[in-house]
Amino acid sequence: MSKVTWKGSVLLAPLPAVLVSCGSAEKPNIITIGWTGVICSKPPITYISVRPERYSYELIRSSGEFVINIPSSSMARKVDFCGIYTGAKVDKFARCNFTPQESVSVSCPGIAEAPLSLECRVREIKEFGEDATHVMFIADILSVRAEESLLDESGRLCLERAKPLGYSHGEYYEPGRFLGKIGFSTDKPGKKSGSVKGKPTDKPKKTAKTKE
Repeated sequence: MSKVTWKGSVLLAPLPAVLVSCGSAEKPNIITIGWTGVICSKPPITYISVRPERYSYELIRSSGEFVINIPSSSMARKVDFCGIYTGAKVDKFARCNFTPQESVSVSCPGIAEAPLSLECRVREIKEFGEDATHVMFIADILSVRAEESLLDESGRLCLERAKPLGYSHGEYYEPGRFLGKIGFSTDKPGKKSGSVKGKPTDKPKKTAKTKE
């Protein structure tokens, strides 16, 4: 199969489009972030990359805390709104009819309407790009809050029920159909993929050769 070659670029997709809440309970703010992901699973460490000129940048840098709120696809218009307007001029909680929710492990609130929220505390800050184009906040995930409707009868998180929002090169997407669970390539014929019961685990099945 033929391919074309381009210079290095940020063509990694799809990515989660998340709402990061920050600030204080009295004056909270929300910023839409596409540059986020997982760095480590034990301990759970994540990151977000923020441009220094963004209003939320100084709020996160000074407090050392933020909440990653994973929105459902039905919230796409509000996610886009929070990425276009600045919190210096607009109360995004009020404009989007979001409810600030008191957090368990950090002082800044989460978003009550978000199906899943990760409460984070900054452990390290790294600057990247010419003149610090982006600043990466590396943070410990202290607590996770999930809607009860996302749990099955065994208490397992079924995040697909929330239809989390995806982002790809300036466009938003709803996730597609389920294709298989980690290790499904080694399942025996006739075995239903994704039939493992219980809560998710970092340990893959013995027969699966996986890389983290």
